Amino acid sequence: MRFTAVRALIVANVAIYLLELASHGAIEYWFALWPLQPIDGVVYFHLWQIVTYAFLHSTQTIFHLLLNMLGLWMFGAEVERYVGPRRLLTVYFASVVAAAATQLFVPALFGAAPEATIGASGGVFGLLLVYAYLFPRRKVIPLIPPIPMPAWLFAALYAGVELVLGVTRTETGVAHFAHLGGMIGAALVLAGWRARRA
Repeated sequence: MRFTAVRALIVANVAIYLLELASHGAIEYWFALWPLQPIDGVVYFHLWQIVTYAFLHSTQTIFHLLLNMLGLWMFGAEVERYVGPRRLLTVYFASVVAAAATQLFVPALFGAAPEATIGASGGVFGLLLVYAYLFPRRKVIPLIPPIPMPAWLFAALYAGVELVLGVTRTETGVAHFAHLGGMIGAALVLAGWRARRA
């Protein structure tokens, strides 16, 4: 079995999840994305967290990890076959960093309480955008509602829902703006690719 960049990311996420379980979540203290604002008078943010947070997932339920890895495989595998592993990793980590930057600055503007952020969702949302750009008419069946739709529509609807939920703070505990930030990071990478071809 060929060891692709997507498989490497999935293996890394699963391995670090097992480490989280073994440490009873203690590694989140150093490697989750902590806000720039102090919590109880202490600033926990460190620069490396803009990448490391994306390899951590909630140990309360395995579904956080499973959903992110499913999305990484569903969208990332096709994108990697089309653009290659180097470009796949470029767009993935650009999305992760852009998601982190968005999460650090935007939620506070809407009065959200400062809290740590973990999960690969920003990178997955970036890959979703690239997937929709490369294969706009490819059919996607979302979990809710399970209705087939073209990839471009799925990505647009998902982005719209994330924006509404983020602005209204309807679903707390989910980093909606980080998801949108991941899409922005991917869009910037796509723009760079197009500019080089022009």
